Amino acid sequence: MIIRRSADITPSEITPKEIYAERRRFLQTAGLGLAAAAGLTSGLIHPAEAAVVQAQTRRKLTPIVKSAYRVDEKLTPYEDVTTYNNFYEFGTGKSDPSSNAGTLHKQPWTVSIEGEVKRPKKIGLEDLLKLSPMEERIYRMRCVEGWSMVIPWVGIPLAKLIDWAEPTGNAKYVEFVSLADPDQMPGVRVPVLDWPYTEGLRLDEARHPLSLLAVGLYGEALLDQNGAPLRLVVPWKYGFKGIKSILTIRFTEKMPVSSWMRANAHEYGFYSNVNPEVDHPRWSQATERRIGEGGLFNRRRKTLMFNGYGDQVGQLYTGMDLRKYF
Repeated sequence: MIIRRSADITPSEITPKEIYAERRRFLQTAGLGLAAAAGLTSGLIHPAEAAVVQAQTRRKLTPIVKSAYRVDEKLTPYEDVTTYNNFYEFGTGKSDPSSNAGTLHKQPWTVSIEGEVKRPKKIGLEDLLKLSPMEERIYRMRCVEGWSMVIPWVGIPLAKLIDWAEPTGNAKYVEFVSLADPDQMPGVRVPVLDWPYTEGLRLDEARHPLSLLAVGLYGEALLDQNGAPLRLVVPWKYGFKGIKSILTIRFTEKMPVSSWMRANAHEYGFYSNVNPEVDHPRWSQATERRIGEGGLFNRRRKTLMFNGYGDQVGQLYTGMDLRKYF
């Protein structure tokens, strides 16, 4: 092992404190200290080398319908939305996805509709978008780590796909599975999670008008680091429910086991609704920091129940103990 003196380390190689803390917290969560010792970021592009990553083409989406689902709040700047991300298939640091995701191949892209449906089929992204006009929706988004954004998403209601697929009477849940290709996604080479990334919703949650299959933001096609070409957006839940680069949508009778449930079921439950009254075991969820408003030390704001969407979705959980079913 070669130990480098501090004088040999250039400033560009020093990991920002915030990214370092996020990685440390992730490793503690998943119990992967040994993996870190073996070189967690081996094979990933260093943030200092981001400039040499192949530039992604920004593409306008048309036509887009302005939706009634929009909050009247200041939008998070595009630069922050596209450079401060969780997408562990491309690395565990917030800047890793924007640095590493240029290797993703999006064309052609097909989604497999499987399970308890009358119309199982592989459907191309273009055909999927023909199920409904694309809508722009401005949603609050809340991450379990205590930060939030306001993003103008573009996509189609998930309910449109569900209606097209025609679930059988046995379908109670919808399971989503993402791409997990180590040739395209350097983070998949390291077992930080049990790949492929898997998530799920109860069928009535998936049918809710707020649930969106997103293909863009800010009027443009999703960049790779934001989950291109197709991702889930469920604004009343924590951000890790928003699975990215979706390849499979499966209708099931039994509750799917998500990737984070497999990693640490004590800390990450199936529902993952934003509930400020239920703290994460290692930090409070009572307040949040809005990205793009003053940096790391900007003022924190009170976390809203269901991320502020209680009037729309609260009835989905009538009679449920939301501390038990977190």
